[in-house]
Amino acid sequence: MGTPEQSTTRGPAASWAGRVTGLAGACHPGPVVAVTTLMAALAVIAGQGAARCVLAAAAVLAGQLSVGWCNDAFDARRDIAAGRRGKPVVDGTVGVTEVWVAAVAALALCVPLSFACGLWAGAVHLAGVAAAWAYDLWLKATAWSWVPYAVGFAVLPAFVALGLPGQPWPAWWVVTAGALLGVGAHLGDVLPDIRGDLATGVRGWPHRLGPQGARLLLPVPLVTASAVLALGPAGPPGRWGMAALAVAGLVAVAGTVLGRRWERAAFGAAVAVAAVDVALLLLRGTGIA
Repeated sequence: MGTPEQSTTRGPAASWAGRVTGLAGACHPGPVVAVTTLMAALAVIAGQGAARCVLAAAAVLAGQLSVGWCNDAFDARRDIAAGRRGKPVVDGTVGVTEVWVAAVAALALCVPLSFACGLWAGAVHLAGVAAAWAYDLWLKATAWSWVPYAVGFAVLPAFVALGLPGQPWPAWWVVTAGALLGVGAHLGDVLPDIRGDLATGVRGWPHRLGPQGARLLLPVPLVTASAVLALGPAGPPGRWGMAALAVAGLVAVAGTVLGRRWERAAFGAAVAVAAVDVALLLLRGTGIA
């Protein structure tokens, strides 16, 4: 099938518009937009000023873009070998070298944007970005593949908290919930492609559990995150917090039961629980520090 660079010279990557489209698709746009939007909303709710919210969103966007492009560039040869259509490098809409250049450029931009939000905030955010790059380049195929996800998701609300006036340290519960959400996101991200990954020799933590084990474990960190978000902050959780926790538990149980016959039901339920967790995070956002 040729090298990644050879495969891209035959497609629409010859045009400038085609390369831009390919780069946009290679950055994993769904997660990039979702994470950036969530962090921007959390910064607003937490009480950051308008300028600081814009800086925080820009830093998170640059970091997420760098991670997404690094992932597609590093996995290009394996994706081409596996014939994973729908990926820009595989389809020939952009070259792997161009994706690497974009990843490094976004990473370079992420550094000053992060530190513009404060010394500690910048250091914490860059630690999360570094963990994500370590996942892309090394840890993805090891039993420790869950660690970068846990670290990366935990530092995001910490980054927002440390960007507040006085640079207060984040509350324990928001960091814990972030780490749990990260572990759940790792399981959910791997599950749809787990059989193909196993066929190409990827042996990350979810792969070692197997499709069935990963499916059964998927709702556990997400529901635990729901409990931490509902019960962790000081004071009573309130009706909305208890209702969200009950919904998360019921949806997770339903997904696990239905997933025995329809695998997509388990994944859909996990997405629903993750949405509940995000709502709880935003609901509790004023007390993250």
